[in-house]
Amino acid sequence: MKTKLFLSISCLTLVFQICWGQQNKVISLFPEGTVLHSNVNYNNDTHAKHLLDIYLPPNSSKKVPVVIFVHGGGWVVNDKYADMGYMRRTVRDIVSKGYALVSIDYRFATQAIFPAQIQDCNRAISFLVDNAETYGLDTSLMAVMGFSAGGHLAAMMGLSKNEDIQDFFMPETTRDFSFKAIVNFYGPAELVLFPNAENPESPEALLLGATPVSRPDLAEKASPINYIDKDDPPTLLIHGEKDDMVDPRHSKLMSGWLSANGVKNELIIVKDAPHFGKMFDVNEVRYRVIDFLSEYLN
Repeated sequence: MKTKLFLSISCLTLVFQICWGQQNKVISLFPEGTVLHSNVNYNNDTHAKHLLDIYLPPNSSKKVPVVIFVHGGGWVVNDKYADMGYMRRTVRDIVSKGYALVSIDYRFATQAIFPAQIQDCNRAISFLVDNAETYGLDTSLMAVMGFSAGGHLAAMMGLSKNEDIQDFFMPETTRDFSFKAIVNFYGPAELVLFPNAENPESPEALLLGATPVSRPDLAEKASPINYIDKDDPPTLLIHGEKDDMVDPRHSKLMSGWLSANGVKNELIIVKDAPHFGKMFDVNEVRYRVIDFLSEYLN
């Protein structure tokens, strides 16, 4: 009965995609037949940032592993379609390989300061766990992938989860989940490393509601490296050699701390690459990302 219900929901969603897919800015990047659940509200409210999109592999007859996609934008801009445009072959390959890709929105720092962003991300995961049967998701096999500010949030989600920090979850939401892997594209690791850490108008200051230097306690709480321990999931770090927005030292530092704690990790420094762009979607990087996901989501 559950299988029939899932197939019925998938068919209805596919019809919706065909009729209304043009409302989704990136559906054309995905394999033909991708099943789209668009603008799903994950917090049962009317907030425009509490939405996610679920892209399911074509012709899937069983529950599928999940890759959570967290967009960048300095915690103050962009949406759940961001980063996909220059990572088009990567996102296509993720779904082609039989994984669901779930892209989530979260509140901007200009709407609510940290930890609102990590609360939103974890709430989205709670929703997926609670509704796994409805959408055909195998939430026992989840990886989290993020870009820039989204890389920061992906690392925060993956590294802090086993510490079950109350402030990082909305009240009365499911916490019974874990991540098998983290893929972090050029995400900040330590907020006081930023050269503008004393500037109250910097993105990191907007995130905290204070400069990292003036409130090192808040900066510590919002810096992923402070949650690294031996039980964290394997992590793939990817950073541009010539990144002038998030210095490669962030990923190098995170890799160092992961290694010091015995956590399996790999750091890829993309030669001559800036902060973001098509240089991160080239075969050499894309193949490694897909192989990494395959190693831990199967």
